[in-house]
Amino acid sequence: MTTSGIRATIVAGEPSGDLLAARMIQGLQARDPAAVAAGIGGPAMARAGFQAWHPMDALSVFGYVDALRQAPRLIRTWRDTRRRILDQRPDVFVGVDAPDFNLRLEEKLRAAGIPTVHFVGPSIWAWRFERIHQIRRAVSHMLVLFPFEVDLYREQGVPVTYVGHPLAELIPKSPDRAAARTALNLAPNRRVLALMPGSRESELRLLAPRFLQAAQILRREDPDLQIIVPVVNAQRRAQFEGILAQYPVPGCQVLGALPSAPGVVPRADGLDSAEWPIAWHAMEAADAVLVASGTATLEAALFKRPLVISYVISPWMRRIMAWKSGQDAPTLPWVGLPNILEREFVVPELLQEAATPHALAEQTWIALSDQDHGRRVAQRFAVLHDTLDRDTPGLAANAILQVCHGRAA
Repeated sequence: MTTSGIRATIVAGEPSGDLLAARMIQGLQARDPAAVAAGIGGPAMARAGFQAWHPMDALSVFGYVDALRQAPRLIRTWRDTRRRILDQRPDVFVGVDAPDFNLRLEEKLRAAGIPTVHFVGPSIWAWRFERIHQIRRAVSHMLVLFPFEVDLYREQGVPVTYVGHPLAELIPKSPDRAAARTALNLAPNRRVLALMPGSRESELRLLAPRFLQAAQILRREDPDLQIIVPVVNAQRRAQFEGILAQYPVPGCQVLGALPSAPGVVPRADGLDSAEWPIAWHAMEAADAVLVASGTATLEAALFKRPLVISYVISPWMRRIMAWKSGQDAPTLPWVGLPNILEREFVVPELLQEAATPHALAEQTWIALSDQDHGRRVAQRFAVLHDTLDRDTPGLAANAILQVCHGRAA
C-alpha cells in the first residue's frame, strides 16, 4: 500500500479534540495531499476539509447524569458510525480523546481488521488504570501528549508515540504581560489576579464561592488588587455574576471577550492573539492565577505564571467516581497537570476540605507577592514548555501513516 490518498475516519467529541484533529489533518495533508478524512468532528476540522457524518455536539455530555439522559442518542450515533466504517473500510481510524465512545468503537474496528490510532491517552495514571486492558485490545497505536506516558504504555505492551502538546506551540514562550494588560484595560502597575473557578456549572457552584471569599481576603491585604474572571459563555457568566452578588469583591471584572476600545494591540513577539480564548489574555495579564484543576492549569504554567490549583466535588460525585474507578484516590499524589509533569508539588494544590477561603487566600498571596517564588516557578515552567513543544501535527501524521503502511492491527 502507498500513502497516497489514504482514507481516514476520525472521531472527535469536544472543542479541544476538534482543534487537535484539525492540526493532525493538516499534517496528513502536508504529507499526502490526496488524503481524505470523514467521521465526527467540529468546525476546525471542517475548515481543514473534513467531511462530518455527525456534528461534534452529538457526543457532548456533561457528567454522568447528562450521559444517562443522552444515552439513546449516543448509542444511535455510535452504531451508525460503526456501520459506516465497517462498510467503507478506511485505511485507519483515529479516535481523538472521548475514550468512552472511541475505545469501544476502536475495539470493534480493530477486531474487524481496521487499524486504530487513539490520540490523547486516557488519564489511566490518575484513575481507572484497569482501562489498560481495553486499550491493549482496542488500540493499534497510541499518540500521547506527555513524555511520562510513553513508558507507561510501553510497559503495558501498547505501541506509543510522544507527539508533544499543541498548547506549547500556540502559547508564546515569552508572554507579553504589558500588551495583555493594555488589551484588557488594566492598570499596568497594580497586581492582577486571574480567578478561574472552572467552565462547568458544577465547578462554578462549588468553587466560585470559595474563590470569591478568598478574593475578599486578598483585597483587604492589597486594596489595589485587580481581579479578573474570564468566562466561557453567557450562561456561565450569568451563573458567576449571581454568585458574585452574594460574595461581592470590589474591583472584580468578569471578562467574556476582549474590550473593543483598545483595538489591535501590537505585541513585542509579533503574535496575532486576536483569536485567543479570553482566558489566555487573562492569564497573560496576571501576576498569579487561582484556578480549578484541569487543562487551564497547564495553560497557566505555559504562560509561566505562579498558580494555586483547587478542586471540589460533591460527596455524591466522589462516591460515583470511587465506584467507577475501583479506587478511593488517584494513584499519583498530584492532580494538577504542572505538578504531574514535574513529578513534585511545584505549585500548591488545595482540594476538597483543604480548599477553605483562608487557605486559598494564603497560598494565592504567596503567588502574588513572593517574587523569588514567581521566578523559580517561571524557570521550571520554561523548561517544561520546551519539553512539550514538538511538531505535534507532523509527529501525529507520521505515526498514522506508519500504521497505514503496516496495516497494524
